Amino acid sequence: MKKSLFLCLIAAAMSFSMLSCKKTTQSDSENTAVTTEDTSTKTNAVTEAVCASIGWASQNGGTTGGGNAAPTEVSTYDALRAAIQNTNVKVIQVNGIINFPLGGRIPFQNQTGKTIFGSNGAKLVSSDQSKENSGLIYLRSCKNIVIRNLIFDGPGAFDTDGQDNFTIDGCTNLWIDHCEFRDGVDGNLDFRNASDFVTVSYCKFTYLKAPKTGGPGGVADHRFSDLIGSSDTVFADRGHYRITFVRCWWAQGCVSRMPRVRFGKIHLLNNLFNSTVSKSCVQAGFEADILVESNLFENVKNPIDLLDFSATAVSLVTNLMPGVTGTTTGINPGRVFTPPYILKKIAAANVKATITASNGAGATLAGNSCSTL
Repeated sequence: MKKSLFLCLIAAAMSFSMLSCKKTTQSDSENTAVTTEDTSTKTNAVTEAVCASIGWASQNGGTTGGGNAAPTEVSTYDALRAAIQNTNVKVIQVNGIINFPLGGRIPFQNQTGKTIFGSNGAKLVSSDQSKENSGLIYLRSCKNIVIRNLIFDGPGAFDTDGQDNFTIDGCTNLWIDHCEFRDGVDGNLDFRNASDFVTVSYCKFTYLKAPKTGGPGGVADHRFSDLIGSSDTVFADRGHYRITFVRCWWAQGCVSRMPRVRFGKIHLLNNLFNSTVSKSCVQAGFEADILVESNLFENVKNPIDLLDFSATAVSLVTNLMPGVTGTTTGINPGRVFTPPYILKKIAAANVKATITASNGAGATLAGNSCSTL
């Protein structure tokens, strides 16, 4: 009897010990299961759940996109369009090269909390140079959107008052990270209608195709990369266009608008400008407030274009400008805004090596990985 009681006590103790171990192991197992789930549902890319937003996109509540929702994978135009326009789809993974049909620009409107990212080599391609139907994606009246690791490949510049590769219209809290914008018809990436709280990080802008001549605008060469604000008379834009460009690269083929700014508070930090065909780089227009900090302008013309001297303030801080010609000074530097966030800053002398590295500017990630900044 005593022996039986002793054995029962031993069994109970072992059972309790195993439960304790099992609880600990289960917790570890659950953590492992989450990690496995986050990666196993992606065919070609590893997806981080939520990256900490940076720059202006970190303000106004931050920018997280679709967070850690399971991605919907797409590899055709029809599937991409359907996923973009489905408000229930929160994360889209683009695989491979997707060729857009003529007139196939996709409207992406009235949505909140969504991520579109590309796996390695993902590219959106348009061959349409018409006024009405060119362009790839038109983002309108959206909030909390992340676009990452995609190549936007247009058909080449054509002064036909056409569309941009990617147009941002009336959106707030947008993070565009590690994307490449090539050969937009009217431009590569434009912002209008009071878009606000935006960060563009590690992106590359370039023109690889010869511009098409004979446009009705009368200008053969329309390789104008990035426009912020469409008119001096749209006064509703005042107080908006808070945009950070950090570790971006305006590369070969860009002629001007790197960017061209009206109204907004624009922070240009640690960017590279080295297009040999440049005519103007940073263009400060009506009521522009621009902080140009620790950038490298290399062998370009007019690093700073003050246009009609109508800018509010342009301040240049610790930039390098080897081999440049033209304007290199700002206006009213003491009045420039102070960013409400902190970003890691590298010396201008290290900008080129960082941006042109294998994981530098452009669609250089494996997928939706967080940027190191």
